[in-house]
Amino acid sequence: MLGAMSDHPSELPPRERWFDDFRAGDTFAFGAYPITEHEIVDFASRWDPQSFHLDHAAAEASHFGGLVASGWMTAGVMMRLLCEHFISPESSMGSPGLDELRWLQPVRPGDVLSVRVEVLESRPSRSKPDRGILKLREQVLNQRGEVVMSVLAMAMLRRRK
Repeated sequence: MLGAMSDHPSELPPRERWFDDFRAGDTFAFGAYPITEHEIVDFASRWDPQSFHLDHAAAEASHFGGLVASGWMTAGVMMRLLCEHFISPESSMGSPGLDELRWLQPVRPGDVLSVRVEVLESRPSRSKPDRGILKLREQVLNQRGEVVMSVLAMAMLRRRK
């Protein structure tokens, strides 16, 4: 469930928000995605076939001390939760990019991931008045509230007509 956590929550349901509905300082938290061993191994076998994502014995012998999810899987889970709970299909125009992607804690089978988004900056486009750009701090947290991944992201959104 998405919840606004700022002093400036919009009156609108989250997925109906436009650029004009966001202000710097707005913070949102949402999602509960359980991580399974099967999903870790399946993802890794297709996209990130490193031994500590695939093999219990190798993972136990690694510096992780056990099976861990690929950071790219964690990023994919974050994107899934953003699409399900935060990104508006009506106003989203994609992203011009990401900065400072960090994997801070390993994600293990049994972890439950959620996302926290903070609006750092909101600026209308100078050249295209129908849109604006948000600078966001996006964090993935485990069930203990530990940040396991963080990224600075840009989001391009349509303005309300």
